[in-house]
Amino acid sequence: MRTDDLLHRGLKMEFLSAEEGVFLLENASTAELMHVAHRLRMQQVPNDKVTWIIDRNSNTTNVCIANCKFCNFYRRPGHDEVYITTIEQYKQKIEETFAFGGEQLLLQGGHHPDLGLDYYVKLFKELKALYPQLKLHALGPPEIAHIAKLEQASHYEVLKALHESGLDSLPGAGAEILSDRVRRLISKGKCGGEEWLDVMRAAHQLNITTSSTMMFGHIETNLERMDHLVRMRAVQAEKPAHAKGFLAFIPWPFMDEDTILKKIKRARNTVTGDEYIRMIALSRIMLPNVINIQASWLTVGKQVAQLCLHAGANDFGSIMIEENVVSAAGARFRFTADGIQEAIREAGYVPQLRNQQYEYRELPKNIQQQQLDKEAMIVD
Repeated sequence: MRTDDLLHRGLKMEFLSAEEGVFLLENASTAELMHVAHRLRMQQVPNDKVTWIIDRNSNTTNVCIANCKFCNFYRRPGHDEVYITTIEQYKQKIEETFAFGGEQLLLQGGHHPDLGLDYYVKLFKELKALYPQLKLHALGPPEIAHIAKLEQASHYEVLKALHESGLDSLPGAGAEILSDRVRRLISKGKCGGEEWLDVMRAAHQLNITTSSTMMFGHIETNLERMDHLVRMRAVQAEKPAHAKGFLAFIPWPFMDEDTILKKIKRARNTVTGDEYIRMIALSRIMLPNVINIQASWLTVGKQVAQLCLHAGANDFGSIMIEENVVSAAGARFRFTADGIQEAIREAGYVPQLRNQQYEYRELPKNIQQQQLDKEAMIVD
């Protein structure tokens, strides 16, 4: 294998193998990867806009029996700190989100042993009855697989019922690394890698848009990282013609603070800024059929995320009005609507507000007014 040959094939949007991806990861320079990935980005998203979104990442419950070794958020059934979010609490969160200019609730939780399909169907219907304009980007493949097991139903049946009750799109949560070797060690209680993909296949059959993710930098090998991308790409390639499938791919490094994975498996977050930029670039190169690549500023910070915009990424994610899971393991970064736009401009791009379908939105009036007020203060 030769780096130049592989990068040339990547520029032609050919599907590189996992082994070829490993070769690039271990041999290509960061500058080469960034250059090729940026050219691909400009082919697939040919403008100077970088998208972002206003939403809120709330949790249905912190009760979970999956026992993931990287999660500090969950509580086992019977713990003093367990909760299930009430409708009144949802109302407060949703109305605050609307006040901030958002229109979407990213709603996830744990594998609660007693919350089955009926619970989520009723919850989604009630939220949509109260707020018809609300977009529900909710649950994720492991939760769908968990509900399907509780109900002894298929993934398709569960997703169909949820979709009819108000589910707008399915996040790519819980992918971690799709290798079952890795999953047995870090998240044994969750669905396996192939079942994760099967849930996404069912979602695409129902024309439910989805996103895809990867949490890396713990105990996986470079080949397992690249195989993860190849398997995601294969599912996207086989989606029905009527479906959009994976709208975006979002990789982020393992956050290790106080996690069992760090204590027992001695896994450390050793991902440097350079390594993260290389993974963003390889995501663009290895996933030519996924249009949007998102930089995870929440886990890597502003400066690294800005560099990713020159390495294949075209999306900056959400301002995250609320986020509890990754933050519990050490993510400390935060953005306001003003701050995320300024960061995009500093990187040489034009910020563009979007919705979950990656359609452009106009800035809400309150944010426009805030920017006008700020500009007036600078002039004064």
